[in-house]
Amino acid sequence: MNTVLKGKTLVYGKNIDTDQIYPGRYLELVEPQEIASHAMEGVDPNFSEKFNKGDIIIADKNFGCGSSREHAVITLKTVGVSAIISESFARIFYRNSINLGLPLIICQGILDFVNEGDELEVHLIEGKIKNITTGKEIFGEKLPSFVLDMIAEGGIKQYYIKKKNVKK
Repeated sequence: MNTVLKGKTLVYGKNIDTDQIYPGRYLELVEPQEIASHAMEGVDPNFSEKFNKGDIIIADKNFGCGSSREHAVITLKTVGVSAIISESFARIFYRNSINLGLPLIICQGILDFVNEGDELEVHLIEGKIKNITTGKEIFGEKLPSFVLDMIAEGGIKQYYIKKKNVKK
């Protein structure tokens, strides 16, 4: 797994809920690519036009609040979001992201540090976030090594399959 991620930023506000990330009217879809085509549609109808694979979502507090459905994480991971950095995350969204292998960093003051379109370099191991556009650095909360291992394997299921096979 690449522990240093680079991408341009898309910036969002407070309380972006799972229905904004992936609108419930598409819950009948099952193919990840179909699901991904509706990413962030409820909060940003132009997301798919602005987004490039590897971009980084920046958000204010409580990103991913709302329902516990995994579709919100699946859509962001499938579309190619490399990481999400937020002041805080809803607990279930945070856990779903780790379970599905999508890196998240909690970082106080991130909205004062970045503007939409800035290019970031995110060091997952240290929690360091470098704004390449401005040259400034900030630190978020580091992810525990076992969480990084889960993300590296693509999520909790693959992580435990590998651990089980290693023990044999």
